[in-house]
Amino acid sequence: MSDAAAPAAQVAEAAGDHPVLRVVARVGFAVNGALHLLIAWLATRLALGDGGEVDQGGALEQVARAPAGEMMLWLGATGFLGLALWQATETLVQHHPDRRRRWGERSKAAAKSVTYLVLAVTTGQFAVGAGSDSGETTADLTTALMQAPLGQLLVAGVGLAVVGVAGYHVHKGATRRFLRDLDGAAPGRAGQVGRAMVRVGTVGYLAKGVALALVGGLFVVAAWTSDPQEATGLDGALRGLTGHPVGTALLLVIAAGVAGYGLYSLARARWARL
Repeated sequence: MSDAAAPAAQVAEAAGDHPVLRVVARVGFAVNGALHLLIAWLATRLALGDGGEVDQGGALEQVARAPAGEMMLWLGATGFLGLALWQATETLVQHHPDRRRRWGERSKAAAKSVTYLVLAVTTGQFAVGAGSDSGETTADLTTALMQAPLGQLLVAGVGLAVVGVAGYHVHKGATRRFLRDLDGAAPGRAGQVGRAMVRVGTVGYLAKGVALALVGGLFVVAAWTSDPQEATGLDGALRGLTGHPVGTALLLVIAAGVAGYGLYSLARARWARL
């Protein structure tokens, strides 16, 4: 690390270690877990023939309709903002001796920071009553990309990038690398709770990887067919399964997996390494 970068890293490390930011970040993990449990519930309803938007937008809409929904949404937005800020500090405090590995970790932290910031903004929009249909938003974004120079390649690139993220989730679940995100040997010390956490984390990461792969595949199809309406996000990807002979079973399996990821995120609110 250069002398010029050292002060910035020290400030970022101090900010990341601040107890207030750590508490807010843990709230963010808890909110993320609750939203995934809601998405799992919506996917189960879809599998059983009930309608409703099956993605984060649909889950946030359910929260908005609940008693004290506005307050819960603002709490969620604050938690996601805390996670975004904490991940932003992580982009500056990576000290791995291998330069390539260090920059890889910084890139992942930066991507997560942007993701949580988007979630914070989206949750805040629902809190003020300005939420929108996620599928339509995705299709509109795809249309805008398609109209740009080399638009089809851009959309295909987005799809392949999402598929890459999906593969990362599958790998992280299959190899149990997610245990590195936890506080030391917390699962081992927690007995039955720890073993359950490992199981739901494994299943959850695998299921989320499958769901993301479906979303990325729709972007690729949109690029191939030059039809932006094919890119419908998670809701469209899961809804498309209902037309297959084993669609109901697949939806129920994905719903169970997403619920597992939600439970793991709730546990991470307690045992996350911050």
